[in-house]
Amino acid sequence: MLPWTQTPIEFLKGVGPQRGEVLGKELGIATFNDLLHHFPFRYVDRSKFHAVSEAVEDGAAVQLKGTLSAIKQVGQKQGRRLTAMLSDGTGSIELVWFKGLKWLLQLLREGAVYVAYGKVGLFKGRPNMAHPELETEEAWRAGGVTGLQPVYSTTEKAAAKGLNSRALGKLTKTLVNLPEMQLPETLSDELVGWLGGLSRTQAFHQLHAPTDARQLELATHRQKFEELFFIQLDLIRRKKLVQEKVEGRRFERVGEMLNRFYTAHLPFEPTNAQKRVVKEIRRDLGSGRQMNRLVQGDVGSGKTLVALLSMLIALDNGCQAALMAPTEILAQQHFATISGLLKDMPVEVRLLTGSTKAAARRSLLSALRSGHVHILIGTHALLEDAVVFHDLGLVVIDEQHRFGVAQRARLWTKNSVPPHVLVMTATPIPRTLAMTLYGDLDVSVIDELPPGRRPVRTVHRSDASRNAVFSFLEEQIRLGRQVYVVYPLIEESEKSDLKDLTDGFEAISRRFPLPQYAVSIVHGRMDQATKDMEMARFKKGETNILVATTVIEVGVDVPNATVMVIENAERFGLSQLHQLRGRVGRGAEQSYCILMSGDRLGADARERLGTMVRTNDGFEIAETDLRLRGPGDLTGTQQSGIPLLYLADLVHDAELLQQARAAAIRLMDTDPGMQDPAHAPIARTMEERGRDKASWGRIS
Repeated sequence: MLPWTQTPIEFLKGVGPQRGEVLGKELGIATFNDLLHHFPFRYVDRSKFHAVSEAVEDGAAVQLKGTLSAIKQVGQKQGRRLTAMLSDGTGSIELVWFKGLKWLLQLLREGAVYVAYGKVGLFKGRPNMAHPELETEEAWRAGGVTGLQPVYSTTEKAAAKGLNSRALGKLTKTLVNLPEMQLPETLSDELVGWLGGLSRTQAFHQLHAPTDARQLELATHRQKFEELFFIQLDLIRRKKLVQEKVEGRRFERVGEMLNRFYTAHLPFEPTNAQKRVVKEIRRDLGSGRQMNRLVQGDVGSGKTLVALLSMLIALDNGCQAALMAPTEILAQQHFATISGLLKDMPVEVRLLTGSTKAAARRSLLSALRSGHVHILIGTHALLEDAVVFHDLGLVVIDEQHRFGVAQRARLWTKNSVPPHVLVMTATPIPRTLAMTLYGDLDVSVIDELPPGRRPVRTVHRSDASRNAVFSFLEEQIRLGRQVYVVYPLIEESEKSDLKDLTDGFEAISRRFPLPQYAVSIVHGRMDQATKDMEMARFKKGETNILVATTVIEVGVDVPNATVMVIENAERFGLSQLHQLRGRVGRGAEQSYCILMSGDRLGADARERLGTMVRTNDGFEIAETDLRLRGPGDLTGTQQSGIPLLYLADLVHDAELLQQARAAAIRLMDTDPGMQDPAHAPIARTMEERGRDKASWGRIS
């Protein structure tokens, strides 16, 4: 028999099959447990009424009581609506509905007294209230009005079927008042006391039917802490498991390869930040534990050099190393950089991508198995079963957010002893998110750019400024500079108004004609040979402008390119905008990023573009990105969107997250097996959470 919380929602009094189907389809509420976790998003004082004459358009919801009259349908087809007047002696206000008209007509009664709750607007200079929550005065009183009333999220379709916020509140109150509403405790008595003393059952009662503001505050605090605590405990336990159970190669030597390269072939002095991170990696590699370290650093901070020095340590200890990149362009860039730096060293560096010809692939794989290939650089092709190493000791994964967790996991199967793992990202991660998403990794930050780098100047321009932008590009080209123009699509789509690459290429070619100018084009559908040829022309300076899709997001390094124009910039995420901007500013000259957009922007798009204009600080950009997009499923395979957090917020609850992490660390230090009876509720909860869930957290 299922636990009572798994009972289908249709069996709750007041629901039934029809409402149950709506709850499931519209709100994802299929069981009693789902309804328990459909928490209010705010609370309002519904014990007070405003006079109709006081109702003004100020953005705040108000509660009115009055007699309903003049109920009628007006308009035709798409413009059809239902209107009624609510009067209380001080004045009248129009109520209006655009959805569920047939259902509402059957319910509304002329001359009855109703309670209406909603926001006041203006239509033709007169106040009105669109889609108010509406119920008879008798039903409102029967609902048991208290000072704090929960407000639940719903949908138009659900509300049209009678499942508005008020109705959801009634159902939830029915649920929490069931005799069997005794939830098993999830925390130790010590933690419950520290959090204010509310049991889990009491906390759910207060969240859905608060008795006062203080009890609601304690319940909210407890629920948020619990959500964050179990995420942290899961990550810290996984990290401890890797440290204790997973054997790691001990790289004891820092020998000929590293020392020779560092003293004789390194063309510049590393920054202090690079030196610090390499020391942290050396300490990991010599510890006897398997390394799982994240290196995060802004675009151009020198992560590739850190990766190379780490791979040379692996070579000094008789092992091979691999570097996996998400695109062929980036893999080729890494191959060119690393093989160039090692050209006078006895190190065999090879490249493996989807474009590698069959004969070359056979030769490479044979040399890899025999150990004659020391460093293999490639794309997803490295994951293929045919790729067998002689002795793989270190794997470097670049731009890790571009790989699925399951893809990264396959690299563990490439050696009998799991290789050390170094993950790199040019998307700086806020401390809050790093603590959560990468709680089972050690984190290093390269927070220093090489000397001589000048910050990129970023501006936002609309289509009306296009001629001025083109004039600026002409000026830059006259100075001998080069320009990127990036589009989000290759060809025009009937379903999208985005600027498309092919039309853009033609327009730019007309505006910058031969023989005075030369324009290249690169996109993902081109064959590799053509793409390489176009990129080579741009790198050599044979073309002034490179028109491209986001294939150039990572891996293109042309120091003479000083301008990045991003079309439809409002359609890109912050991480991608920051990556694209990183393609310029790689030389000594002042560089520019021009964000082109339409005139009409949503609030999120405006904030993204404003953030890019305001700052080059990747960590500030990442904080905004986290707040706007959410961080993803923290211990599963999802990489973006909202995690399993019902109330906690990684941005606003950063301090509570640190407290939860500290509590989880204390528990793992004092009772890692959770054998103490006092920790039995925590152990049971962890077992339930981990059931049927793959252990992806061990893979970077």
